[in-house]
Amino acid sequence: MGHSHSHGHHHHGSQNKKALKWSFFIITAYMIIEVIGGILTNSLALLSDAGHMLSDAAALGLSFLALTFGEKGASFSKTFGYKRFEILAAFINGITLIVISLYIFWEAYQRILSPPEVVSTGMLIVSSIGLLVNIVAAYILMKGDKEENLNVRSAFLHVLGDMLGSVGAIIAALLIMFFGWSLADSLASIIVAILIIISGWRVTEDAFHILMEGVPTNIDVKQLKDALLSFEEIKDIHDLHVWAITSNFPALSCHFVVEQGINHQQLLKKANTVLHDQFHLHHTTIQIDVEDYSCSKGEHCN
Repeated sequence: MGHSHSHGHHHHGSQNKKALKWSFFIITAYMIIEVIGGILTNSLALLSDAGHMLSDAAALGLSFLALTFGEKGASFSKTFGYKRFEILAAFINGITLIVISLYIFWEAYQRILSPPEVVSTGMLIVSSIGLLVNIVAAYILMKGDKEENLNVRSAFLHVLGDMLGSVGAIIAALLIMFFGWSLADSLASIIVAILIIISGWRVTEDAFHILMEGVPTNIDVKQLKDALLSFEEIKDIHDLHVWAITSNFPALSCHFVVEQGINHQQLLKKANTVLHDQFHLHHTTIQIDVEDYSCSKGEHCN
């Protein structure tokens, strides 16, 4: 049996947590203001933006919890620790976004049928401040590790969608102010809802893929297998599994079938080097079966 593992993401972890914590506080505080503003001005665009911000705050809070939880050590009942919590959080988050957007669509449809009065000046002020708040939050999250971490990325997408939501509300407020076009409010909220549903769908899809033990998108299994089979010592590979425990924690397990008399440790070292350097796999478990022995055909292993 060969095993190799490396820990390189502690620094990113604390950076991500800080980014998530600060954006959470900023957005939650502003969301409350936006809800009050939306009710006072009777603006659905503001309320839908606040709904988006609520999901943002939930997303950021969940992501922060997930990272905190994920740092809890492994135990005998949870041998990988709580690292998966982060993916679960992202999944719940994505579904929440989809539900919120469906609600906004319905509400906008009702308003198109009978457009209400909207206080455009208040709407303009609240949405302008909202835009600034989102820019600050996005800047904080950009310092996090959003390329690698699904949670930070989902939080960042939320905030970007929010920024666009604020822009939509600003435009709608100006249209109502100068042209008395009250439909603008409903249209702006529909645009926000479309943005929310797209980011919600993406996050849900990514999280679902990981929960289903799907192969990480940056790894081509056929290419990986060919790279290993190019070693003359390896006659066959079976029971090959590549999956992700959580974002940026891919794992591999497989069986090598080799001839008798081969130096197993040397082969493992070579294989792990290739897996590490070419495919960025740090967590590997490899079993070596000698040809003509029980497990080498792969029937018992399955």
